[in-house]
Amino acid sequence: MSDPTQPAADAKLSPVEVFKIQGNYLRGDIAQELHDGNDFFGKSSIQLLKHHGLYQQDDRDARAAGRAEPGHVKSSKEYSFMVRTKIPGGKLTSDQLLAELDLCDEIGNTTLRITSRQGLQLHGVLKHDLWKTIHRINEIQLSTLAACGDVERNVMCCPAPLHDRVRGQLQQLADDLAAHLCPRTRAYHELWITDPDSGEETLVGGGSNGHEIEPIYGPTYLPRKFKTAIGLAGDNCVDLYANDLGLMAVVEGDTILGYNVLVGGGMGVTPSAEKTFPAVAQRMAFIKPDQVIDVATAIIKVQRDFGNRSDRKVARMKYLIHNWGLPKFKAKVEEYYGQPLADPHPDDVHAFDDHIGWHEQGDGRWFYGLNVENGRIHDEPALRLKTALRVLCNRLKPGIRLTPHQSLLLSDIAPENRTTVEQILREHGVKLHDEISTVRRWSMACVAWPTCGLSITEAERALPGIVDQLEVELARLGLSHERFTLRMTGCPNGCARPYNCDIGLVGKAAGRYTVFLGGRLLGDRLNFKYKDMVPAADIVPTIVRVLTYFKHAREEGETLGDFCHRKGADDLAAWTEQYAAQEIS
Repeated sequence: MSDPTQPAADAKLSPVEVFKIQGNYLRGDIAQELHDGNDFFGKSSIQLLKHHGLYQQDDRDARAAGRAEPGHVKSSKEYSFMVRTKIPGGKLTSDQLLAELDLCDEIGNTTLRITSRQGLQLHGVLKHDLWKTIHRINEIQLSTLAACGDVERNVMCCPAPLHDRVRGQLQQLADDLAAHLCPRTRAYHELWITDPDSGEETLVGGGSNGHEIEPIYGPTYLPRKFKTAIGLAGDNCVDLYANDLGLMAVVEGDTILGYNVLVGGGMGVTPSAEKTFPAVAQRMAFIKPDQVIDVATAIIKVQRDFGNRSDRKVARMKYLIHNWGLPKFKAKVEEYYGQPLADPHPDDVHAFDDHIGWHEQGDGRWFYGLNVENGRIHDEPALRLKTALRVLCNRLKPGIRLTPHQSLLLSDIAPENRTTVEQILREHGVKLHDEISTVRRWSMACVAWPTCGLSITEAERALPGIVDQLEVELARLGLSHERFTLRMTGCPNGCARPYNCDIGLVGKAAGRYTVFLGGRLLGDRLNFKYKDMVPAADIVPTIVRVLTYFKHAREEGETLGDFCHRKGADDLAAWTEQYAAQEIS
């Protein structure tokens, strides 16, 4: 039987592949359309622009409001753009964060968002402001190139600014790998960096050899996006198993012996296509540190040459591995690399640290992990987080590290300034780490409505209210300090990694969600579908019944995810339905 994830021999290329072929290394008609007087781009440019770090979006709140107007006949869209900055390992300076905050106020919708891949997103940027936005991002020595698109996305790395040999090597590897895998096309510089009056350039995206034709990607780049993360067995904060390529450092003392290579993770699903599925990565090989760049390149080239280019629904590398099997995939990587690869080291992930709160860096200074709910940096009357960060960055000039859980670390804090940090946060209504509930600390949502074009329903705007209710119920059950991951997305594409966490809430229809259970904090196991099409109002009662069962039937030291995995969907449903019936009676 043929594999549904693979194209037939005579299959046509997908429209996006055609756009890339005709796009002349990501140029297309972008330059002309930037000045055509419209507030939107055409279909081809929309796809090519993703490689430049842009998504065309429209405000669906405004669209819905427009339909409600008396006499309104046809819905109209209010177009704007999301601009994503690629920040390897999430490392930037106070001045760079301040510049991004300036952009969100001057050009965006007054909010800045930390992504689940350690980048930054501006929302609400209008078309006529795109050149200015990207140009200014490059002026502060950051880049949007390859923050999206069919290329290596932002290379993730444990952000903890600890002054030890291991962390330094991990962060350097993230920089080196990101630079090596960055597209070389000259188009980015032509469009966004060259000054139209003087012709002068500041080369950031694409590197100093930006004129080279793509030596890794070729003229059509990859069949689909590619995600890489670098982490530790004792600290899997980057969710290694959720990536196309995970590099888990094997450490002895203060020496990195090498890396276990994990391949084939990916969260995206299309519910209407049974051939699609989420996957956690598989352990493929162990490599020495000096092999990483070349092995990563070989893996990407195998995906480039054999990934599905006719059906984007099954174009991620996880489907190639599913079709071939891991042994065949490894053999092909070895062929491209030029020599055999060793079997994986026995070490595997066993702990997870979100780095929230105060920590010594190892050089006499401290860093502070600040929880940012769903990554949204903004000001409101009771919580002026954006202003607090401005004050901190201007007064103390801390280093900034973005975390894979959409929060940030303030680094290089002198011991005498710890009180100052806490005082500034409190003055602006920002809760400190010990004032935030455990469930809120370990929750995460994607952007969803109103701007994400793929979203079916709410996530970022809905999750805080769900957490408010869960805080009350967890306190009633005596489980307030129970640590479990809760992740919510507005659609099945999985941007907040909902398929390997303890509780995943995935938008299925307007106001309705699929509830997944049985993953775990370590992220190395998929969860399972527990209930489908759950109305938003029933989410908390559904979870609370499971938590009640967990409290009464857990084994000693068992986590929520492990409990659900042990019991399974049928057992959980039987118990909770009986419990619900008793509640009613």
